[in-house]
Amino acid sequence: MKKLHIYILIWFAASNFLNVKLKAQNQDLRVHKYKYGEGITFSNKQGYEWKLQSYIQPYVELKYVQDTFFDQTLFRFRMRRLRFRIDGTSPSKKWEYRVQYDFSGSSEVEENNKLYLMDAFVTYNAWKKFSVTFGQRSNPADLRLYSSNAIQLVERSRLVSAFSTIREFGIFAQSSFKFKNTHYIRPYIAITNGDGGNVMRNDFGGLKYSARVDYLPFGLFRQYGQFREADVFREPTPKLVIGVFANTNRGMSSRRGRESGTILYLDQTGNYSLPNYSKFGVDLLFKFKGFSFLADAIHATATVPESIAYRVREDGSVANTFLVDGLQNVDAYVKGRMMLGTGYNLQSGYIFPSGISIDGQFTRFINAPYTFLKNGTFYNRPQYVTIGMSKYFGRNYQCKYQISATHVTCDPGSNYINSQPMNGNEWIFRFQTTFSL
Repeated sequence: MKKLHIYILIWFAASNFLNVKLKAQNQDLRVHKYKYGEGITFSNKQGYEWKLQSYIQPYVELKYVQDTFFDQTLFRFRMRRLRFRIDGTSPSKKWEYRVQYDFSGSSEVEENNKLYLMDAFVTYNAWKKFSVTFGQRSNPADLRLYSSNAIQLVERSRLVSAFSTIREFGIFAQSSFKFKNTHYIRPYIAITNGDGGNVMRNDFGGLKYSARVDYLPFGLFRQYGQFREADVFREPTPKLVIGVFANTNRGMSSRRGRESGTILYLDQTGNYSLPNYSKFGVDLLFKFKGFSFLADAIHATATVPESIAYRVREDGSVANTFLVDGLQNVDAYVKGRMMLGTGYNLQSGYIFPSGISIDGQFTRFINAPYTFLKNGTFYNRPQYVTIGMSKYFGRNYQCKYQISATHVTCDPGSNYINSQPMNGNEWIFRFQTTFSL
């Protein structure tokens, strides 16, 4: 998979380089005026346009465990993100494409990938207010995601890691309707593979169906502010977007729909029998003169087929034991391996004219009776409280420094990363810089 990604990237870069070179010789390739943080844009006389963008985010994390029996401190230094993106547009603006890679080796989805394909899609703008996209991208009809270089704190809320698929492969459609001068309705629908990003092996289960509707009562945000958390452009008038979404994954073979084939079950005849996974939620974003307020709430449920008789182990063997608290319980066992329950996130901040911002975040989980959110090593932490400070050196996210401190409440039964039982809470301190092309 990694080699294929490398070959695709090399082919894409080479073909674009040759294409640009030929056009530069014959059609006077033009470089647009460069603004720091907005990427480099090229175009030719025929009207074709290409845009190159990139950013890096060096990151430091310190995790401290408050325990009555032992003190544990963990330092982690890594390149959080190293992104390279190419966008292209046809002269008529009817066709667009994007390819984006992350070279950090610490992907948000698959930690072992050294090269991860983030985006690879083509968009057809059928008319001014309607477009259809095919390929791999973040799903606009799911939990709202903001660009990684435009998030308000060092990290996104824990809701994203618990419930989001990050990237999906499929077909996406969106539109926009204006009425009463300033009111906008923006609907989104998507049909995806239900297994996250591009699947290189067998594709298990069925499809995922998603829908979202956003309502903007006070008009559009400035400079794509609807998709960026902090109010960097200091909206001169109040701006608000309220969204509702729902989706269902028909036959899921992972915890939340990010991968394919990591959790499999069989019926009595040896055929695959997989649970259905559904989510619905609401969110809003408000901005005005440097102040921003963001709220998200999501609820995830699952239905387990009665036909499940066996589970597939990691080594490919099968077992018919589904023990929960010492009793055979197929429904509880299957749900206990999935991300189920309710979560909400409240976040606010203010950016001073000097570019310094003060931000805060509160995230809370309410677990389902059986859910992987109770896993002692990775979750079982119902509450996160974060305060942070950032310094922006421009409005285009070209350079910023960010620091934050998070207090994590740990329920009884939580473990340290080495599976050592914990009897206290955690503190996480983070520092990150962002530099953009």
